[in-house]
Amino acid sequence: MKNTHIISVLVLNKPGVLQRISGLFTRRWYNISSITGGSTDSTDISRMTIVVKGDDKVVEQVVKQLNKLIEVIKVIDLDEEECVERELCLIKIYAPTESSKSQVIQYANIFRGNIVDLSQESLTVQITGDKTKISAFIKLVKPMGIKEISRTGLTALMRGPKILKSNKA
Repeated sequence: MKNTHIISVLVLNKPGVLQRISGLFTRRWYNISSITGGSTDSTDISRMTIVVKGDDKVVEQVVKQLNKLIEVIKVIDLDEEECVERELCLIKIYAPTESSKSQVIQYANIFRGNIVDLSQESLTVQITGDKTKISAFIKLVKPMGIKEISRTGLTALMRGPKILKSNKA
């Protein structure tokens, strides 16, 4: 029985789909930890990655309810061991001196991050990876002074030859 589930959903690319899906969670008092969405190789289909916390029974119910929605094409509860997952994070860090800027740049290099903006008093770092990596970077730079953080939420694909594909495509 796992606690965190990554649900990958193929949906019709139509207005209101996100609202209907989030409404389903709201009506059943399920909390969404993160949700991302975007287009696929087909202009008619979008992919959503929804991270929820709950036991297997709760998530099984969520998957069943998602499958009942007209706009939903396919739903799968991804196995964390069998998928590639990433998150993007932008972090604006207070760095008013050359020495503090240099320290942030060194940390960013260690974490394979990129400096995407520079000002007199701050640096913005873009970092991608799993949530553990991103959280470790945030913890490391927090004493320097974080001005702002924006995280995308998780996105994931199954490893190897397995795919989540619409029968319509």
